[in-house]
Amino acid sequence: MKNHSLFATLRSLRGNPRGCVYFEPLWGIPFNLYAPYVSIYMIALGLTDKQIGLILSISTLFQVFFALISGVVTDKLGRRLTTLIFDILSWSVPALISAVAQNFWYFLVAGIINSVWRITHTSWSCLLVEDADPDQLVDIYTWIYIANLFVGFIAPLAGVLIGVFSFVPTVRGLYLFAAFMFTLKAVMTYLWTEETAQGKIRLQETKDQSVLHVFSEYSGVLRDVIRTPQTLYTAGIMLILSITSLISGSFWPILVTEKLQISAQNLAVFPFVKSAIMLIFFFTVMSVISKMHFKIPVMFGFLGYVISQVVLVTAPAGNYAFLIFSVFLDACCFATLSPLIDQMIALTVDSKERARILSILSVGVILFTSPFGSIAGNLSAYNKNLPFLLNIVLFVIGIILAYLAGQAAQNKPVVEPVVG
Repeated sequence: MKNHSLFATLRSLRGNPRGCVYFEPLWGIPFNLYAPYVSIYMIALGLTDKQIGLILSISTLFQVFFALISGVVTDKLGRRLTTLIFDILSWSVPALISAVAQNFWYFLVAGIINSVWRITHTSWSCLLVEDADPDQLVDIYTWIYIANLFVGFIAPLAGVLIGVFSFVPTVRGLYLFAAFMFTLKAVMTYLWTEETAQGKIRLQETKDQSVLHVFSEYSGVLRDVIRTPQTLYTAGIMLILSITSLISGSFWPILVTEKLQISAQNLAVFPFVKSAIMLIFFFTVMSVISKMHFKIPVMFGFLGYVISQVVLVTAPAGNYAFLIFSVFLDACCFATLSPLIDQMIALTVDSKERARILSILSVGVILFTSPFGSIAGNLSAYNKNLPFLLNIVLFVIGIILAYLAGQAAQNKPVVEPVVG
């Protein structure tokens, strides 16, 4: 096992990739503890399905603005400083607000502030990949996911705490713990990294430029994106995953607890199972998949997602076997798609304009994702199965986009960008 390619990559990491990968568990530990309970916590404090959907849609609209300026902010402040400032603002502050939340308005404010994560997502992505070896990208992204999976094994601890202290006080405590850990992660990442080579270039180029001038250059960058079919297909796949993640993350716990009558205290079992499956998958199957052309694995990944959703909506009340099988499929599909899509994004983006291209892609994804929080909320209020039937339709579209992206890649040679 110690000679596995993933471990060889981990040992060889230096500089910014090491600083980003090594401290990822400091974000994953608190997130995996409270994430399964967010929507149920809101309901426990009096919110309705429609209000939850409204918060999702409003905060997603704010993400449009922050994603739009993320490239400019990242270029003007630098990848490293931007990541420090906006990691704390987008994660630590909302966690504190959620810890003392009393009603809809607390969660709305927390959601809006959390939407600032779109800025740090751009800056952190640049910090991670710009000085990295392109041949290590799949393994680097795999380790990012693995870092969060390992800490997923402590998720059942939240269930134990709920049994001892009751639901709402426990989740409040988890949010307070998260605020501390998110801040620690931001500081440690800052101390263990340095500004990237391309970041230094962009700092110098934008030093005497106004924000409006930097924005004025977006039109040319957008034209380049539109003229790149592979980037457009990848953006479509990003959109599918964004919408379905929004729906599943917010309404899966509601369906499981209200329709399938699974106790909230037992929800932590499923992240534990999912983490175990994904870890096994990463260290076995993924090493083979990473050497294949992306088209077939991505198509089968979306097909697996379709089956998992069918199993979920047909599961009898109280039937853990159906749920675990659905989670098994979901885990395998996520483990297949996530590193491959991240690699596709990294390799199809011009390294000289990485920050602004990521900003444009994020804006496009958010604009089309934003209505789906409210849509899914209304669907869930009518029938708990409907949001997941919508997921099935989207995953079928994902299969088609994966095929088209594969055909475009095979018909037109790809010139890998110079990284750094």
